[in-house]
Formats: sequence, C-alpha cells, structure tokens
Amino acid sequence: MKTRQLGTSGLHVSALGLGCMGMSHGLGPAADTREMVQLIRAAVERGVTFFDTAEVYGPFTNEVLVGEALEPLRDQVTIATKFGFNTAVAGTGGGLNSRPENIRAVAEASLKRLRTDRIDLFYQHRVDPAVPIEDVAGAVKDLIQAGKVKHFGLSEAGVDVIRRAHAVQPVTALQSEYSLWWREPEQEILPLLEELGIGFVPFSPLGKGFLTGKIDENTEFDKSDFRNTVPRFDAENRKANQALVDLLSRIAGTKNATPAQIALAWLLAQKPWIVPIPGTTKRHRLEENLAAVDLELSADDVAQLEQAAAQIPVQGDRYSAAAQKMINR
Repeated sequence: MKTRQLGTSGLHVSALGLGCMGMSHGLGPAADTREMVQLIRAAVERGVTFFDTAEVYGPFTNEVLVGEALEPLRDQVTIATKFGFNTAVAGTGGGLNSRPENIRAVAEASLKRLRTDRIDLFYQHRVDPAVPIEDVAGAVKDLIQAGKVKHFGLSEAGVDVIRRAHAVQPVTALQSEYSLWWREPEQEILPLLEELGIGFVPFSPLGKGFLTGKIDENTEFDKSDFRNTVPRFDAENRKANQALVDLLSRIAGTKNATPAQIALAWLLAQKPWIVPIPGTTKRHRLEENLAAVDLELSADDVAQLEQAAAQIPVQGDRYSAAAQKMINR
C-alpha cells in the first residue's frame, strides 16, 4: 500500500482510507458486527492505516465497532473521529454543539469507545455558527497539549473558517465531499489547502455509491437509507446522471478496471495530499477500491476524463435543504 502525507502536517497514512460510517449508520440497517470487525482487520492486513468514524454515527455504535476492531492493532493505524453534534450529551436532542465543554466531553467519551488513549485526528463535524471557530480551535489545541488528540481537522468548512481556525491551531486535514460528480472544492478550497499545507480527505468519493455503476433509476433503498432524502438520488435524477457512470464505464473498459476504480484513481491523481475514504461493508468491494491505488492515470487520461465529464451536467442537489444549512458556514 502506498502512503501519503496529509498536507505538511507530518501525518502519514495509507493512500486510501476506509470510511466506516455505513457499517453502522446512514445506509440502511447496521451490518453484522462480527463481519465488520473482520472487514476492518482485513483492511489493515491489506495496508490500510486510516480509519474514519464519528460519535454521531449510530450514534456511538460506529466508534464502538471501530474501537473493538482496531484495539489489538492500535499502533499500526490512524483513527479519525468527529465532534460537533448534540448527540454527545444525553437529553439535549439534535442540532450542532461545538461549545468547548462539549468538545472536551466528546473527546473523553470517544476515547473510551475507541479503546485508546489518543485520537489521531479530531474533526469538527460541521461548523457551528453559535461558537466562534477560534474557541473551537482553542479547545482542540488544549486537547492536543494534553496528549489526548494528535491532529485537528475540519469538515465541510468554508475558506474563512479554515483560515481563522488554522491561525489558532494548525489544521491537518479538511474532510469534505469531492468526486467527479461534486467538484465544487476545486474552486476555492483546494487552492487554499495547498497554500496552507492542509491535507484533503474526500468523503463520498464514489458519489455515495452511484459512481460504482451498481445503482440506477430502478434501485430501491432501505427506508432507513439517507439517500432517500437526497435530491440527487431521485429516480429521474439518477436516470439523468447515468451518463457520468457510462463515461466512467467506457474509460474503465480501456484500462481493465471498474468505474469505481477510475473514479478513485482520478481523485488520487488530483493532488498528492488527497486521501479518499470510500466506505464499504463487503470484502470484494474493499479489494476493488484498494486496487485503484495502483491504477495510474496519465495527465492525458485525466484531461480527457475531465473534458468529457464537463459536458455532463449533474442533476439534483447533493443534500436536502435542511442538511444543506449545516454546510460551508
């Protein structure tokens, strides 16, 4: 497995990480715990060292799963988790909460669930407009000085927030959505990250599964699958967006690859400090995704892919109106 450094932080991880959310949360019923423990450990055996979770996934159950799976392998891996929602405090309901006292409480609870003495990368899950980002960064800085956290991250933050946070406590990584069907970060975010020496961790690098070619307008999702609320996954939009998957399939055919591998290889070709975190609950999909690390796309390959993709307008918003309100504040 190849490795990459997240920005200029000194944090080296496998070139592809593993997003663990879908094992417990968001994409239908939770998978079998024993099977997921085995899958996570199989990923380590294949060289994956970067694992992503969050206290809100479940809530809490995904951290418990990741902690159980990685406890005997702890010194071989980097674990990222997140704070920023009210789920960390019993009885407070939903909504955002990045008050310093909550950040500290989440850190302590996450350490116990993850069965570890340090969180390698601690992200603010969503920007909280009620709490100055300087206070958030200061709280994480205190946790870093105490040895409970190693690196500070942000998720779905905008340019101003990133700059202000970075001035208080250097930001190691930004985690936001980025793929061939969501390229907005290219406009302002990627140039800023390069300027500041911050790594980029794209979530949903396979378009929440759509870019694998295994979803079409006839696919029915479980009632608990959040994609039911995503406009981009309306049946008509899926039908329209199939053109992008068809493009990936054509290119994959020339490379003896799959559409998913082309999509991941394209991301890896963008910048050497980009580390995608595709998720899966299946061993054969894990193997398929990891093979993308060794799939080389030339500059001409990338240019041709981007030129063709630019001619395909993607239909539908990537989040519901309610979810969109918590993004890029």
